[in-house]
Amino acid sequence: MWLVRRQLDTRFERLDPEDDPDRDDRLIRELYQEFGGPLLRQVRQTTGNDLQWAEDVVQETLLRAWRNAAKLTWERGLLWAWLLTVSRRIVIDGRRRRGVRPREVEPPEADSIAVPDAADRTLAAIVVADALRGLSPDHREVIEQTYLRDRTVSEAAEILGIPPGTVKSRLYYALRALRGVLKERGVAN
Repeated sequence: MWLVRRQLDTRFERLDPEDDPDRDDRLIRELYQEFGGPLLRQVRQTTGNDLQWAEDVVQETLLRAWRNAAKLTWERGLLWAWLLTVSRRIVIDGRRRRGVRPREVEPPEADSIAVPDAADRTLAAIVVADALRGLSPDHREVIEQTYLRDRTVSEAAEILGIPPGTVKSRLYYALRALRGVLKERGVAN
């Protein structure tokens, strides 16, 4: 194969583009046949075995060799070294680009997007309101004043006409009772 390659190298050097319009096609075909497989194996190691990325790198490397065909030395060892260097630089540039740019993510399917609505909140309010009906009136009043009307213990004590300590005590037992009622209904754990 190397002898055939050497003959092709000298033939490519002698060909004038006007003499052979298929010169470019044959050159790129020869590059792929000679170096495509070994270069792909080498590049896969540097890309972390990412086949798609490695194939892109090989394609870009051989394309650059084709573009620079007039400047290259067509000796097999030198050409192989040049291809390895170019492919390594393409991988490095790709890693730098990936590090700077955020990863591209496919948008989710329209069916899987959760649309916020008030159903959960409404359902929870209904369950808690129903559970509150199961409490004593004293406990229900304390929870209503502190949690539902967002008042402090002192404000609730003044409105209810009881000492703040009593509000705290009733609130403690009211919350315990509310948890018990919700647990019975299988809502709380």
